[in-house]
Amino acid sequence: MLRGVRGFVFDLDGCVWNGRVLSPGAGETLAALDRAGRALAFLTNNSRATGEEIRRRLHALGVPAARHCLTPLEIIGEVIARRFGPSRVLVVGAAELAGAVARAGHELVDVKDYRRATVVAVGNDFELTYERLTAASRAAAAGAPLVTPNVDPRLPQEDGEFLPGCGALVAAVAVAAGVRPLVVGKPEAPLFRMALERMGLEPATAAMVGDSVAADVRGARGVGMRAVLYAPDGGTSGEADVVVRSFGELAALAGLA
Repeated sequence: MLRGVRGFVFDLDGCVWNGRVLSPGAGETLAALDRAGRALAFLTNNSRATGEEIRRRLHALGVPAARHCLTPLEIIGEVIARRFGPSRVLVVGAAELAGAVARAGHELVDVKDYRRATVVAVGNDFELTYERLTAASRAAAAGAPLVTPNVDPRLPQEDGEFLPGCGALVAAVAVAAGVRPLVVGKPEAPLFRMALERMGLEPATAAMVGDSVAADVRGARGVGMRAVLYAPDGGTSGEADVVVRSFGELAALAGLA
């Protein structure tokens, strides 16, 4: 099934890398795919990094084939503008998220002025305070749409550890406010379509490889791509087209070994 695939889109956290280290065999398989002329793209729901930052990190880890790297920060400002017009946005998240929103022409609202917010954007926030959580919840409860890069519950780290993900923070705001968030990243379609456009491929000729059924497998199938579940611990899914336990197995199925 994968021998005829012309391009592969890879999830990062929990798939290509865990924390600051590549998954076993990832570097070798990515290099072999590149040598074989397969297009490569990388998607992450990371709400703290731009595509350029992800590209530099992959290069530093020995993946020079990383050229097309996409994160929700590439499009979140555009999504807010398209759905709600120029907005006053209360951002609970990293400076990178606030910067992406501001570059799209929106006004940033201070936490103490949360009543002025017409949109609330929540991402990973390593400096989260109860004041920030309260402001976001109150603004969303008052009618400001809640927008988020992703609803991933965990951010995988080395040695099987994790940090609470963006989804955990968004869930707290959503529950307190009694609303549902608008999700910009996976499994929604925009990032997948951008990756396909960058690679110059139609969905039927590309495959998504990731460790999340909810974000990667369903997102890929939603746009017509083949879906490969990376499950090193032996997980299964009837929704994926293929399940692999290692990058070596992926390489073999792609006709590289």
